[in-house]
Amino acid sequence: MQPDVTFVIAAYNAETFLARAVQSALGQREVSVEVVVVDDCSGDGTVELARSFPPETVKVIALDKNRGPGGARNAGLEAASGRWIAVLDADDTVQPERLARMIRRAEVAGAQIAVDNLDVIREEPGTRETMFPHSHLEGVSEITLADFIAANILFEGTFNYGYMKPIFERRFIEEHQLRYDEKLRIGEDYIFLASALAKGGRCVAEPEPGYGYHIRDGSISRVLEQHHVKAMFEADAAFLREHRLDDAAKSAQARRTRSLEKAASFLALVQHLKDRAPLKAMGAALRDPVALTHLRMPIAARLRRFAEPLRSRKAAGQAG
Repeated sequence: MQPDVTFVIAAYNAETFLARAVQSALGQREVSVEVVVVDDCSGDGTVELARSFPPETVKVIALDKNRGPGGARNAGLEAASGRWIAVLDADDTVQPERLARMIRRAEVAGAQIAVDNLDVIREEPGTRETMFPHSHLEGVSEITLADFIAANILFEGTFNYGYMKPIFERRFIEEHQLRYDEKLRIGEDYIFLASALAKGGRCVAEPEPGYGYHIRDGSISRVLEQHHVKAMFEADAAFLREHRLDDAAKSAQARRTRSLEKAASFLALVQHLKDRAPLKAMGAALRDPVALTHLRMPIAARLRRFAEPLRSRKAAGQAG
């Protein structure tokens, strides 16, 4: 019998927290579930832990080489059989009612995609806070492509939808042959959801939090680097070549592109300052004076702010 939902969990060196994620997925109520764990060539006991679960409910795929989060998720998509696909990070959790609630909302609206609110859980101090005000998402009947791009602009993003973990109707994913960009090690989630919206997918928002976004002490990973920005430029360019955008999405994309340009200028400026090359730093500032305004914030904090909306904090657990 076809399960209602398949959870795809890309796991890299995740033995310390993978069981928690899998158990939360298996604990869903009112829906039937299968879990696909893709071990991305881990160097610890991740694959052995994954195989300790009953094989009839947890499929385990062990990749023979590291493919990064996008590649691991693609392997999971190929193995999935559920009506719906839910992506779950190996160090996160989901509440028991989450999938039933999201699927119900999507089916009532005739949507192929659903997102929901998140609880941000800081494990060491033991605190939990909801990411988006309930009233904000309650007022969002549907998230359009323009909305999504506009909520993924560096330096702005009061409500950054890039943190959300959507569920997708699997039939829609297969009809449009949607897959993650395996060249991206940062921002692969963004391109995937943007592509689904550009293909005509309708996305509804559930205001109740159902996804637990866990932050462990020391889990803030690498900061944004120039090669990451270059990769995002290239991914955006490929996205624009493939999809036709309406005027609202074009306007949002222009703002996003400008934000990436500012990020590249700022990173170049910071690198020149670190290299004690004041003339090069001055040249970078003159080419894009807006980059100077970001020096008002301490450099480390600014770099973290760049990285956070792109979900790079989990690189230690996913990128390999």
